[in-house]
Amino acid sequence: MKTLSRQDLYDILYGCTILGTGGGGSLQKGLELIEDALSKGKRFRLVDFSEVPDDAWIATPYMCGSVSPSTPELEAQYADLPRLSEPEPYLAYRALEDYFGQEFYGVISTELGGGNTAEAFYVAALLDRYIIDADPAGRSVPELQHSTYCIYNLPIYPLACANQFGDVAILPKVVNDLRAEAMVRAMAVVSKNRIGVADHPAQAKVLRHAVIRGAISQAWKIGKAYREAKEKGEPVSEYVAAAGGGFVLFKGRVIKHHYDTIEGFTVGDVYLQGEGQYKDSQYHIWFKNEHIISWRDGKVDVTVPDLICLFNDETLEPNLNPYFYEGMRVSVIGLPAPEPWRTPRGLELFGPKHFGFDIAYKPLEQRISELGIEP
Repeated sequence: MKTLSRQDLYDILYGCTILGTGGGGSLQKGLELIEDALSKGKRFRLVDFSEVPDDAWIATPYMCGSVSPSTPELEAQYADLPRLSEPEPYLAYRALEDYFGQEFYGVISTELGGGNTAEAFYVAALLDRYIIDADPAGRSVPELQHSTYCIYNLPIYPLACANQFGDVAILPKVVNDLRAEAMVRAMAVVSKNRIGVADHPAQAKVLRHAVIRGAISQAWKIGKAYREAKEKGEPVSEYVAAAGGGFVLFKGRVIKHHYDTIEGFTVGDVYLQGEGQYKDSQYHIWFKNEHIISWRDGKVDVTVPDLICLFNDETLEPNLNPYFYEGMRVSVIGLPAPEPWRTPRGLELFGPKHFGFDIAYKPLEQRISELGIEP
């Protein structure tokens, strides 16, 4: 067990934001949650599964929705509703504990993202629960069924949902993860595109075989590499790519971008014109909350489940969707997906065909080798 310092937490959340591939919630909001908990004297305690009793109950709290900016019209729809001070995932987690009639041992983050990982950490800190060094994605993902829980057929239910207005729902059972995604997403759409969820309640003896162990430590490693590159004045994209066993894919400027909020998802495209060694090429990325697929000069470059990560080269910050502007200088890196995603079941759930692209998945390393790019 390790009690995490402020620097540890910042490194982890920056690493999660990078691994969030454009999604995973607001890093700024995540850092604010960390600061709020620390100001209240709360502890963040990280444990490996080897330290967790087999019969310990654990659940996964997180935010579901889109990161799209608000509008006056959207604000007007909710102007007369009350606002609760507690964060939505906290409310959902407590509702799930109440449903079971017991306090849980700890939390697992639903994905690696600056916002959602912090949400799970915050719930654990406020309730004095443990943070498990694992997650069911190893990156950020757009849909509830995009998890190793689903790969290993672990039931998502019972699950709890709560919004900022005080509405709480318990779903004792759902037909499957796809139905859970549809139902939770519908609740998010009528909750200002955001809703807190707590799901996959189970004992450690079940969960330890259904997640990516060490996922938080991996984000920590990536975040440290990022911070050290900034401190040394070195290119962050190169440092992070090396730390994650990946590659720098492209560098250039944004020449066009657009997005829309569709059924609770932030969906859009960004187009880049290359600079430097990439000056004669263009790059295109399509995202659905997270970066899903990219094209280099009109040909497929990288697809899910591998990670496509962007940095704003002007601020040296990992960039979130849909926050682009024309002329913005960016670097694109690719990182290999965790192994469970590269299995036949993983690709069925989270490969390019799931998103409507009739493209056979090729591992990032194979595509890079075909292009002759050196790591």
